[in-house]
Amino acid sequence: MRRPGVDLVRHPAGATELVLLAHGGEERSKADPHLWRPALLRMWPFAMAARWAAPDAAIGFARYRFRGWNDAGDPAVDLRAVLDELPYERVLLIGHSMGGRAVVAVGDHPRVAGVLALAPWLPPGEPLVALRPPVTFVHGADDTMTDPAATAAYAARLRAAGVLVTTYALAGEGHAMLKRPKDWNRLVTEFVRGDATGGGDEHLPAAGAQVVSAVAEIATTRFRLPVKERFRAEAWG
Repeated sequence: MRRPGVDLVRHPAGATELVLLAHGGEERSKADPHLWRPALLRMWPFAMAARWAAPDAAIGFARYRFRGWNDAGDPAVDLRAVLDELPYERVLLIGHSMGGRAVVAVGDHPRVAGVLALAPWLPPGEPLVALRPPVTFVHGADDTMTDPAATAAYAARLRAAGVLVTTYALAGEGHAMLKRPKDWNRLVTEFVRGDATGGGDEHLPAAGAQVVSAVAEIATTRFRLPVKERFRAEAWG
């Protein structure tokens, strides 16, 4: 059986902090979430942004056993297993879509030092997790795959529970995060760098689409940041 783990693209000697990127997937699938899937490739520029924002931190991509969430919330189960064994004191979690749901679900783990959810899949009735700030949710206003209103509703529930949450709504942006790459990269950089905004809701006005440059950036960063080391959860199974 496949084991959950982390593919590290940066691992400085003596690093005590990890920026862990969790990609999207499907509602149900037991297929292999291989490295060349678009959902994972889209996260590569965020690894480069994290590298500039936290040069002393390790950077890695979560590797799930399966491509889907499935009934048991497999990516969240995998992330929690990996967090239990990682050799880092602090972990910043950044997740997109299904990965956004997963990082929220495990955000109460004692090693987690912050959660950034990008276009997260947070369906009605999603269990409320005791997250610790910084907590940031970002959603494209034109997203038809995951619901921006559901993200806002979950943020409101967190605030009612006393959690400081920052939200951003990006006008003109869809689920793939390809139209406003500079904004997505900036928000990732600010999160990793620890530039807290103090909570609140911010709406970013429409801007010109930059799909071609976004795709080029994905290809460039994928080859500039090769996988250097693989960590697998030994206790699994």
